[in-house]
Amino acid sequence: MTEPSPWNLGGLSLRELGRRVWRELGEDDVTDRGAALAYYFLFALFPTLLFLTALLGMSPLPGLMDALIAYADKALPPAAASLVKHTLDEIRAGARGGLLSLGVLAALWSGSNGMASIMTALNIAYDVKDGRPWWKRRGLAVLLTLGFGLLIMIALVLLVFGPMLGQAIAAGLGLGNVFALAWRILSVPVVALCALAGIALVYYLAPAVEQRWRWVTPGSVVALVLWLAMSFGLRQYVSRFANYTATYGSIGGVILLMLWLYLTGVVLLVGAEINAEIEHAAAKRGEETAKAPGAHAAPADREQAPRHAA
Repeated sequence: MTEPSPWNLGGLSLRELGRRVWRELGEDDVTDRGAALAYYFLFALFPTLLFLTALLGMSPLPGLMDALIAYADKALPPAAASLVKHTLDEIRAGARGGLLSLGVLAALWSGSNGMASIMTALNIAYDVKDGRPWWKRRGLAVLLTLGFGLLIMIALVLLVFGPMLGQAIAAGLGLGNVFALAWRILSVPVVALCALAGIALVYYLAPAVEQRWRWVTPGSVVALVLWLAMSFGLRQYVSRFANYTATYGSIGGVILLMLWLYLTGVVLLVGAEINAEIEHAAAKRGEETAKAPGAHAAPADREQAPRHAA
């Protein structure tokens, strides 16, 4: 059986898909759920920084944390970046080797709470009820947190040290500057693929439905592009037009950080709604490998289940 590509958009035009997604954003209370995700993201952020501070302190790569913070400074609005850097400096001042185990437990627990909230939101996007036992949901949330975090960390390390690694390989193998330049150019799509794979992993495992693995989907691409555009646009807006620190004082950084986390959560859910609407439209057209609203599995998957069980 030939599986239709999600890039066919389930037979919908871009305009019709946009109209359906916009309607679903309101019906599924995506803005409210984005606020809930921002709450969990905030609680996961600083335990994660605690863990990374202890972990990267043992890394053979010099200045890795400083380089990562420099990239965060480019993505976040200035006041929010200043808050993160100030908190990180305080964490570093009191950092000890024993913080590694404490930090990883706190980061995993906080991150898994956010991932569990994402799982709930994605079930709503697919109009299904989650019948998985709580221990399975929590274990899956922890695994998703680890997998997503690992892929994003690989992307960040390649982004920071990609040029240096290319030069080192070129020098060691005697390949010259051409290889180093090619490595630098190729590292950009690799970074993007790592980020897309992290998003795809969440979209694949989080909802309580049978999914077919795809490295890249319309929803994951839209989510990544919207997140990059949102981060850049918010930074430019704050830098040029709105001074939150002057208006709100020291709490301005907290407000901006929460706003950035909120928009990050909304963007992630928008991508999931796009994928769900494409699949629902394909099911309505009679595609056997697509799920209708409220269905946990596509007709083709339900037919194969007894054979796999046997």
